[in-house]
Amino acid sequence: MKTKIIRNIFITGVMMTALFSCSEEFLEVKPTGNALEDSYYTNEAEATSALVAVYDIMGFNSSSFDNIISFFNAGSDDNYGASAPGDAISLFSFYQLNATNMPRAFWSNHYQGIFRANTLLQKLPGIPMDESLKVRYTAECKAMRAYYHFNLVRMFGNVPLMTTTVSPSDALTYPQSKPEEVYAQIEKDLKEAIQGLPATINVTTEGGRWTKGGAQAMLGKVFLYEKKYAESAAQLAQVNGTPGGTSQYGYKLLTNFKDLWVHKNKFNSESIVEAVHTDAGKSEWWTNSWGTEGNILNIMVGIRDYTKTAGSTAPDYFSGWGINTVTQELYDVMKNDPRFGATIIDVKALIASGQVQGYGSVNSVNTNTGYFMAKFVPLKSDATTNGSDQSLNFYQDTYIIRLADTYLMEAEALGGTGARAQALLDAVRARVGLAPVPVSLDAIALERRKELACEGHRYFDLIRTGKAATVLASRGFKAGVNELLPIPTKELENTVFKQNPGYN
Repeated sequence: MKTKIIRNIFITGVMMTALFSCSEEFLEVKPTGNALEDSYYTNEAEATSALVAVYDIMGFNSSSFDNIISFFNAGSDDNYGASAPGDAISLFSFYQLNATNMPRAFWSNHYQGIFRANTLLQKLPGIPMDESLKVRYTAECKAMRAYYHFNLVRMFGNVPLMTTTVSPSDALTYPQSKPEEVYAQIEKDLKEAIQGLPATINVTTEGGRWTKGGAQAMLGKVFLYEKKYAESAAQLAQVNGTPGGTSQYGYKLLTNFKDLWVHKNKFNSESIVEAVHTDAGKSEWWTNSWGTEGNILNIMVGIRDYTKTAGSTAPDYFSGWGINTVTQELYDVMKNDPRFGATIIDVKALIASGQVQGYGSVNSVNTNTGYFMAKFVPLKSDATTNGSDQSLNFYQDTYIIRLADTYLMEAEALGGTGARAQALLDAVRARVGLAPVPVSLDAIALERRKELACEGHRYFDLIRTGKAATVLASRGFKAGVNELLPIPTKELENTVFKQNPGYN
């Protein structure tokens, strides 16, 4: 998708749809913006540009300082925030967020995506273009609307369910919906999307676009969150195919686990749903849009002031901000695992061996572990050479769903028992040279922690399985409160929305 479309972000659509939020700014929008909307969406090219605007929000997985991976890593027991004193990522790491300091982007960005999807869905029937293309665009919009709603409901619980565009006057009294109502619409959108999406795509020209397999994988994940285990397993089985083999959609585990994190290895056989980044945007600090297309996660988690000794053979890492240091607990879990080297950088060991002089401090001595996230810490060779700010234009894509994830989700949905669950677990382990272990829910959970470490999944796994209150107690997690995030104060203004319990 980046190759042909996303590099030319639809500026008009961004300007128009960025106005939407259930907040004061949204309510103050002047009618003059409506003329722009009414005069647009007149042909296929404009519909395509509008579709790109819907896709653009998916980059939030790893673009901008407030991104999904880094933020939810910080709230897990595998990573710390370790940023500037008092910023949200550090506060979340110790469950000190409230409605005032909760970043608005986690709410407003997703609703921008929903608004963009709803607007295009409303306009598509009247646009003169090929009908089969309309079907595909409709399916893509519904898949993304489902994904954005899914993120919102699992973060905030009672959220507004929006399947049409909302006027400023209606926003005053627009209600929140119960989670089960939101999930019902997510299911509906994904089922309809599956019918209209292609089974396969040419990744050279369309990499990053939603496919039938991607929507089925997302539906299987949604069912798992709803504890609809039979439905989840059925969807995921179609995505996964024979464990260890090539699925009907061409998905296959990569032979080398480390290859998953090579920046150029986009749209590989293990990638199912991917957030796409590029250095073509040439973002600069002064543009106020530095997170739009580049991967900002890379510079955030880079090793601060990383300095090699003379003649060192240590990797040439690009220095970063030192966020999301790895906990001693995850280090201990991973230290004897074949995936350790592709997951954790032990800078303390590099210092002890004389390869590295040192690295910079982070916010807290307690979080300055000396362990960093190998999956996303960039090498100097990964930096852009196009003349733009290198720190803002890393091009590594990030996985929203990948095949090892769906293998383990299906094994869990099967109850952690039976021959197929065993085969799914075995395949994930065999890829890294590990012998089989008896399948169980505990074995699957441990494998998820190791396989998916630092990818933003651990926090949600703890929440949905009811383990968070115990595992995160030392971080300040409060049962009955911290299962959900606080709704940002600005998003409550001029609405009838109610704050989540414990944050008033």
